Amino acid sequence: MATASINNATVPATSAPLDAADTRRKLLRLAAPVYFELVSGVVAGVIDTLWVGRLGEAAIGAVAIATTVENVLLGVILMVNIGTTVLISSSIGRNETSGLRTVMRAVGVLWMVITPVIAIGGFLAREQVAGLFTSGGDIFRLTVEFFAISFPGMAVFFAQNVIDGIFKGTGDTRTPMRMAILANALILVLDPLLIYGLAGLPRMGVAGAALAMLIGRAVALATALVLLRRKRCAVLGAATGGGELTLRQALSRILGVGLPASADFVIRMAAGMTLVVVVAGFGESPLAAYGIGIKILVFITMALYAVRQAASIHLARSAALSATAARDIGRQSLFLAGGIALGAGLPAALGGGLLVQAFTGDAAVIHEGTILFWFFIPYLAAIAGTVTLGGVFAAGGHARSMLWVALLGAAVQLPLAFGLGAVPALGINGVWTAMVLGAGAQYALSYGLFRRYCPAEPALGGRLSTTPSPAGTATPTRSA
Repeated sequence: MATASINNATVPATSAPLDAADTRRKLLRLAAPVYFELVSGVVAGVIDTLWVGRLGEAAIGAVAIATTVENVLLGVILMVNIGTTVLISSSIGRNETSGLRTVMRAVGVLWMVITPVIAIGGFLAREQVAGLFTSGGDIFRLTVEFFAISFPGMAVFFAQNVIDGIFKGTGDTRTPMRMAILANALILVLDPLLIYGLAGLPRMGVAGAALAMLIGRAVALATALVLLRRKRCAVLGAATGGGELTLRQALSRILGVGLPASADFVIRMAAGMTLVVVVAGFGESPLAAYGIGIKILVFITMALYAVRQAASIHLARSAALSATAARDIGRQSLFLAGGIALGAGLPAALGGGLLVQAFTGDAAVIHEGTILFWFFIPYLAAIAGTVTLGGVFAAGGHARSMLWVALLGAAVQLPLAFGLGAVPALGINGVWTAMVLGAGAQYALSYGLFRRYCPAEPALGGRLSTTPSPAGTATPTRSA
């Protein structure tokens, strides 16, 4: 078998092919809890909005703005979450866990550096942030009230995300799911109590919704910290192999994976928000249809992101991380994601009118939504491959590829949305077409890079490069 030598460590350039059925089973075991973790948050958010909705349109708008800001800020802490998951997974997978103590310290340092900037800075600038989305009035006042609690609460939100990354790095995706369900269950119970002042509690309105969210997350965080202590003792107690990492090395490796993944998330969020502006130019009906469609689409795309995380964890934990393992895990991830996309997209398109009717009885919105759902089929098929291959890139030493793919998608989708949308014969359908073409361009680049990094017959010689593993040995990857 061909090998490469780095730092006096001999590593395999290839490994035995992975069993396809076994790989799919492992991916599903990892992905299922992640999906329920993600969905529980969405469901709680919908119910939260329903409770606040009784306070009026300004209250709904304030919560929507705060949720949007939180989603954007999530991209900041994701660089720690994802980087930590991959680094811990790869250490454990190769039984080189002596450097995990330093990894834990690096995670704490990153949280302490990032959190004050967001939590304290956001609190002090809450009026300015609210002013970016509103022009005054009740919605501005209520948004500021929500921010007064939610920005300091980012310390808890960020801490939970970091801890989730540690658990997932050990292969445990069930504990983050349970913590998310616990937090959201508490939020759902506390919402009516704090918003409307039931059971003798003060009536806090929108601020009550923010406080309920903070308390629910804080209880889940406290529980997670207890469980993490046990997990940490078990993992570090069995720490063996490899050399000790320096703090600087651990920080560098976490950010090396996490920063491109974080940028990928932020770019996609920004492109999505820009597309909303484009759609709004076509009137209320297309905008309403798009808003409803996105709410339904998120339940499908979350399954794709769950497969992505599973692929990243499984590949990083592979004891023989090689182009062969990456290729086999990538293929099975594509198989699962493609099945999810088509299995959910086609029924959604066939019943698109009925789905839209569950939200509104407006005939124009139903008509626009019915057409939009047919565009979702090719969009989902393309985005499924892009999202899941991102997990392979993150764990396989090519995290920057995720950034270039996201930039390409925005560069294709947004100009086409403006251009095709201006064609009279296409109208809003031109925007939907641009969305599909942007997703298609991303998948084409993703798959091309995947074939390059993980060819059917890995080439040796100059194209083989290695990335240092967490313990200082070498892991084979493909150079760009």
